[in-house]
Amino acid sequence: MASALGIASPLCMYGTIPIAASFSKSGVKDDWLAAFMMSSILLNPQLIMYSAALGQTVLAVRVISCYLSGVTAGLLVRIFYRSTAFFDFHGFAEPVSHDTDPNILLRFLKNLGRNIKATGLYFLVGIVLSAVFQRYVPADMVTYIFGGNEAWGVLIAATIGVPLYACGGGTIPLLQAWLADGMSIGSASAFMLTGPATKVTNLGAVKIVLGTKRFLLYLAYVIVFALGTGLVVNLSIL
Repeated sequence: MASALGIASPLCMYGTIPIAASFSKSGVKDDWLAAFMMSSILLNPQLIMYSAALGQTVLAVRVISCYLSGVTAGLLVRIFYRSTAFFDFHGFAEPVSHDTDPNILLRFLKNLGRNIKATGLYFLVGIVLSAVFQRYVPADMVTYIFGGNEAWGVLIAATIGVPLYACGGGTIPLLQAWLADGMSIGSASAFMLTGPATKVTNLGAVKIVLGTKRFLLYLAYVIVFALGTGLVVNLSIL
């Protein structure tokens, strides 16, 4: 349930952490918080709508893999951190709300403007990158690198998710181009897991509440889970 709640949350990671801090203060267990925060990093309702453009199969793979990633993270915290705290929320409080305008229409328009300002540039970059790949990168090269059931393609997709992933919506046109050119769904799923989980802004927020040792464990978990998911998806589909 905590993992499902994380997916349903529309908040970014900087909004999720103060909420998780308040949950922790109220006595919510760290394993539940880990499930909530992990899935919240990976997916949200807006990104689910954007991902529908990739087709039903890819959308289903994304939702299921993100949900299972949250569940698995929670179980691992429960097993290995049963007697010690996993998170350190010291100094966090609930964020200041920007939704203060009494007029609901103006409040909506202000929120819409903030979202466009925050994501518009990344959408444009994603469209430009997809156009460049479609125009100048041969389709057989994409198929050779990311296609089939090769572990190497999944590994490459998981790796490039780190520097290329800036905005969830902005990667949709890029993934559309790659999938059309022969990228396997397993490679796409690995990219969609490592990308948001290792986005620079998310890493900065996560590092604050984890500390160095647990932060490194988080990175290792993301990479291993993404690789495993990509290989399993390819085996299941192919």
